[in-house]
Amino acid sequence: MRAQVGDHLVVEAPRDDAHRRTGVVTEVRGSEGAPPYQVRWLDEDHEALVYPGPDAHIEEGPGEEDSA
Repeated sequence: MRAQVGDHLVVEAPRDDAHRRTGVVTEVRGSEGAPPYQVRWLDEDHEALVYPGPDAHIEEGPGEEDSA
């Protein structure tokens, strides 16, 4: 998994009665975009250090495709 600041970290719901979580990567602490990530969760508006599991994936942040 590789991310950069501004990307979204999405964690899929582990059960049907839970919801997926989305956060914005505010800091990449691993080398070359690797975890852990400092993430600002959008549903609770707080930050946490995250070591993503197999139920997580990265989505490019807005405007990434325009920065060539």
